[in-house]
Amino acid sequence: MSEGSWEKLSQVAVKGAQYNSCEHQPHPKCLEGTRVVLLNHIYKSLDNQGKNQLIWLHGTVGVRKSAVAFTVAERMRGLKVVEGSKERWLTGTFFFSCKHMKCRTTGYFFMTLVYQLASNFSSIREDMKRTILDNPALLDHDMSLCNQMEVLFLQPLWKLQLRLHEGLPLTFVIDTLDECINECINEDASKSELTDLISLLGEALCDPDLPVTHILLMSHSEEHICVAMRTAEMHPLLCEIPVKTSGEGVTATISLDGIDVDSDMCFLVTFIRKAGNSPS
Repeated sequence: MSEGSWEKLSQVAVKGAQYNSCEHQPHPKCLEGTRVVLLNHIYKSLDNQGKNQLIWLHGTVGVRKSAVAFTVAERMRGLKVVEGSKERWLTGTFFFSCKHMKCRTTGYFFMTLVYQLASNFSSIREDMKRTILDNPALLDHDMSLCNQMEVLFLQPLWKLQLRLHEGLPLTFVIDTLDECINECINEDASKSELTDLISLLGEALCDPDLPVTHILLMSHSEEHICVAMRTAEMHPLLCEIPVKTSGEGVTATISLDGIDVDSDMCFLVTFIRKAGNSPS
């Protein structure tokens, strides 16, 4: 019976949303020697064992955020972990895409992440089999996103905290968040669906029983996304990396695929920290 539950989860998980899916070919990637400063800053942030973080890289069209997302995911995938070890782990990825129905809504988001999580950790897989057997409605994409978050994201990570034994942070990579566009509802409702997802991710990261978890998220700088990210509740979690094409406060330049473009491409690293702390 439980094997049937695993098969059902496998069927609803969106394989095309995983970063290395054939649907994303040719895979975007930062060439060797490019984006070095930016990538090293992201890797350093992902090494932070002190607290959960939402690392948000955002900017305009054409700055190749997806190439950064793929490059980071590929590197993290090579740092494997087994339960009880102290290595980093690429725990899950979801690359939104307006080209594919299941990749442009939030309904399959947590199902897909927990499928990857359970594929990597056998103990979580057994737990999920029992959970789905007891409540098969969890695999309905119309199920409350809040309920999905709690059962398919928080609960598995709670259990994993006891099994990892002080391992380095778990990492999720989410790309092109702005392509989460539900065409079955109006624009305002679609935006609300997306901002609800951001709020739920923040709520999850605030949970004291979570193992140290980092979510690296890429998006355009759209107003509704910016508003959702910059709430008081998100404030202590957020490490914001705006990729700018112009403006003040430039701290370094990015080389795009080996071409010096410091006249029109630069990035500014901004930390949003708890009130009273000085930014780095």
